[in-house]
Amino acid sequence: MQPLPDFLARVQPPVTPALVIRRAAMEQNLAALQAACDAHGVRLRAHGKMHKCSMLGRRQVAAGAVGLCCQTVGEAEAFVAGGLSDVLVTAPVPPWGWARLAALVARARVGAVIDSTAQLAGAEQAARAAGVVFDLYVDIDPGMGRAGVAPEAAAGLAAAIARSAHLNYAGIQAYCGHHQHLPPGERAAAHAAWTGRLDALVAGLTAAGLAPPQVTGGGTGTAAMDLAAGLYTEIQAGSYALMDVEYGDLGDLPFLPALYLAASVVSANHASHVTCDAGHKALHPNGPPPRVVQPAGSQHRLMGDEHGAILPPGGAAEGDLVWLQPGHVDPTVALHDAFFVADEDGRLERWPIDARRVTG
Repeated sequence: MQPLPDFLARVQPPVTPALVIRRAAMEQNLAALQAACDAHGVRLRAHGKMHKCSMLGRRQVAAGAVGLCCQTVGEAEAFVAGGLSDVLVTAPVPPWGWARLAALVARARVGAVIDSTAQLAGAEQAARAAGVVFDLYVDIDPGMGRAGVAPEAAAGLAAAIARSAHLNYAGIQAYCGHHQHLPPGERAAAHAAWTGRLDALVAGLTAAGLAPPQVTGGGTGTAAMDLAAGLYTEIQAGSYALMDVEYGDLGDLPFLPALYLAASVVSANHASHVTCDAGHKALHPNGPPPRVVQPAGSQHRLMGDEHGAILPPGGAAEGDLVWLQPGHVDPTVALHDAFFVADEDGRLERWPIDARRVTG
């Protein structure tokens, strides 16, 4: 690969601010995780909530992923409309969502997670009315306190799914989001403690005649440990494809930065800084601040909805492009309509972020 500054000098997006994917780095990331999953005999179900882009999702499936994860009913609809034939909604489905998911089953394999009997009843009613069968997973709470049942409550829900003629007991989901960004040593200790609990849960379900067909979960930060543990049958990593400052700063992941934000300098009237067109509407403030790649050695500071400061200016003048790496990829992507995928010679291909503006 060419040195990054040389590569960026060849890229001229038609508008700014613009999200630019370095295709070669993205492809290397896709290949790296897919190869690791294949070597362990584990399925990769890439998480589409990060990129929200059917074209990128199709590329992941072409590279070997079994399908995509998503977080919302609307994302599932967008991905199926975009040509993805196997989707799993990994967050709780609201009551109105089950009928909409049932409508997708004629075109795709659709899965969802539940953590209550009320959700199970909603799924069953919608499946019966539509004459379809849902894949349902019991969502396990590994200590995040966000959604999911305690491990000891999993068997009851699993048995209820298995009894239904309209639902398929597809397994369990165990996603440790609170582990993904821990420093390496803390992450390893937390993962080891959770792995012991997950092993006991799978053993208990198996003894009860409810062996989970799939144990799905994991993430970019824990993927190597998830694969080595030998309990997960399916990895749900998302950010690995493009990366961001938050994951890159962990220092122990084998993935390359592939996503950048191009912004234009729109004012240069101050010696201390120049002003670019990347503010709150282009860079989400959740997570660490974006890293300024060019001009090297500068920092970005939000200055409102439309503006950001590059300080010191590092030689950047009005009309110049500045390049940043987003701090947290998922919410930043949700602010944009498209990616510009760049080849090493600077040629660009536009990929719509088609699952961004969806209801539900």
